[in-house]
Amino acid sequence: MGPGERGLKRLIVTGDDFGLSVPVNEAIEIAHTQGILTTTCLMVGAPEAANAIERARRLPGLGVGLHLVVVRGRPVLPPAAVPDLVDGDGGFDTDLVRAGFRFFFLPRVRTQLAAEIRAQFEAFRDSGLVLDHVNAHNHMHLHPTVLGLILKIGGAYGLRAVRLPFEPLVGAGGRRGGRILPRLIRRSFLAPWVALMKWRLRSAGIRCNDYVFGVHDCGRMDRDRLLTVLGRLPDGVSEVFCHPATRPWRDVDPNAERYRFEDEFNALIDPDVRATVARSGAQLITFRDL
Repeated sequence: MGPGERGLKRLIVTGDDFGLSVPVNEAIEIAHTQGILTTTCLMVGAPEAANAIERARRLPGLGVGLHLVVVRGRPVLPPAAVPDLVDGDGGFDTDLVRAGFRFFFLPRVRTQLAAEIRAQFEAFRDSGLVLDHVNAHNHMHLHPTVLGLILKIGGAYGLRAVRLPFEPLVGAGGRRGGRILPRLIRRSFLAPWVALMKWRLRSAGIRCNDYVFGVHDCGRMDRDRLLTVLGRLPDGVSEVFCHPATRPWRDVDPNAERYRFEDEFNALIDPDVRATVARSGAQLITFRDL
């Protein structure tokens, strides 16, 4: 079956931000060996990337993708090589809208962005891991410039699949009311970008999921929300992504301070969650299985 085909439920369960910290790396390893997690995505420039790579090498069944970071993080290249991408402290822009405008309109910024994206692909290649898929921190691969560079550069590094961040209107919340309005607003805003992205991926022969769960409930994919998603999986390929960690750590990104890392980890290894996956009839897969 190719992307978009129906009649079979297939499920990718991803832990994002592999390499960010040891507690994150621990959670991803345990959730894969003792829970339902099938894939992860590596931040090659993160503080504990080497620890993550070491763990991944002993987990041949774990699909490991590249989690490109072009905002709210630090570059792989020296800051002096990408001066228009970083601030005075050498970090990427934390304002996603401003960064997006700069990527689109400023040629010198696009040149440096291409160099940084290539460097992250090269760092992943140097890890010796097989590239399962690619996505970007804060879903910046929805940006047409970022996606274009991924498609242009990625082919030389084994790019075969990309996360499509299309979430059904009623996701983990499961209620038609209350929080449905924010979902509707988000969906309406993202719909044209998702449609363009899907067309570009298919035109390039790149595989993708049909649906994703975890965008609206980012950082809150606890046991109850995960059970709700698993109980109503649509036909086709669904990806559930979360941000697990076994315990708190220092220097958490301020944008993620309210994330329930430990609750998300516990959900992935919960016996009821595992049983619900089995009852759903969904086949647990990685992106490389598409």
